Amino acid sequence: MNEPITNTAARPEEKPGPVFHGQVEKLVFGGAGLIRHEGKTVMLPWVAPGERVGFKIAKDHKQWAEGEVVSIEEASPERTDPFCGVYGRCGGCQYQHMSAEFQRLQKASILLETLERVGGIQPQLPVEILFGEPTGYRNRVQIHIDGTRIGYHSASSRRLVPIEDCPIASPTLNKAIQALKQMAREQRFPRFVESIELFSNERETLLNILETKGGQRRVAKWFIDWCAERIPGSGQSALVYRAAGLDFQVNHRSFFQTNRFLLEKLVERVLRHATGTKALDLYSGVGLFALPLSRKGISTTAVESSASAVRDLEANAANHSARIDAVRAAVDQFLPSINTAPDFVIADPPRAGLGKLVVQELLRLRPRHLTLVSCDPATLARDLKLLLAGGYHLQDLSLLDLFPNTAHIETVCDLSFTG
Repeated sequence: MNEPITNTAARPEEKPGPVFHGQVEKLVFGGAGLIRHEGKTVMLPWVAPGERVGFKIAKDHKQWAEGEVVSIEEASPERTDPFCGVYGRCGGCQYQHMSAEFQRLQKASILLETLERVGGIQPQLPVEILFGEPTGYRNRVQIHIDGTRIGYHSASSRRLVPIEDCPIASPTLNKAIQALKQMAREQRFPRFVESIELFSNERETLLNILETKGGQRRVAKWFIDWCAERIPGSGQSALVYRAAGLDFQVNHRSFFQTNRFLLEKLVERVLRHATGTKALDLYSGVGLFALPLSRKGISTTAVESSASAVRDLEANAANHSARIDAVRAAVDQFLPSINTAPDFVIADPPRAGLGKLVVQELLRLRPRHLTLVSCDPATLARDLKLLLAGGYHLQDLSLLDLFPNTAHIETVCDLSFTG
């Protein structure tokens, strides 16, 4: 029998055309479900593996098609009611219609499938899964403004979806969102402000204006002062974030991990195999891994290309009397300058991964132990393929669910050099 789709908010305006029927094979990286139709792969949002669905073709590409769900005919036993009123319209979450445990298992499956498909890698070890609370975890959000409306962008679009609050954002961020909503209704709110980033340590909240109409960059001091009256800390350029037993200065332009509940677990996991006397922390940010490394008595060189992050890193090292040599440089330009391998290397690159040049330099140096942190399983698979071919052995593989209810996958893997 045909049942109405569980998440009615996710249902877009129906496209004309016939309704087809099929069974969802699996989820793929990015959040969509894969279904086969007349020899073509169709990607469907808001579905779960094993479900039988009615769907239409929304956009036909040469090798594949984008679909839209018309009905859930046989629902997965793991399907749940989304807890957010704008789920399916806001582009932030993709997995709220599935139970939290099932989400994690699907991410582990996608990780293993991607490693095999892209890198030809079949790990002969289990995937460790680390997780925390599925709601209220974000310490940073980007809010968009259109007139008096405040919210998030819809999936793959700049269309504004107004929100009342955000269930995956921290309590203090939600207070800041409420304050901005009230301010936006007042006549003096500057209408050229389009996007604002909020970052909070639950005591203070930094406010960074990301986007304005016409590229206007300067915002009057009165507006910042007004924000500071409503949102404590928003007039500051940096705050102190307590994580893993340490205090980190974080500038509003510096990267810092977003899941406030998993910071300690992440640091412990990344440093699990940290040994020796010398370490290299690549793409180090403000020192989330470098400072704990130094506390273990390991002399650390931290390499980071962002000027604001390096300033924070130097301040954090000084505040903790840490033995850290902070280097502002691109990693691919820094590595050729060293000839002696450290005992331990951490690499936490952006979504693009390490890339061939960095992998080649790591294979030249051959550090005894290498820990990779990745936010993209495809680029991780590409980098791992080269490292494993160069003599490294995969020792441990962990999935950290840093972004519950979304399709994001964070991986930590340990490699040791076997020659």
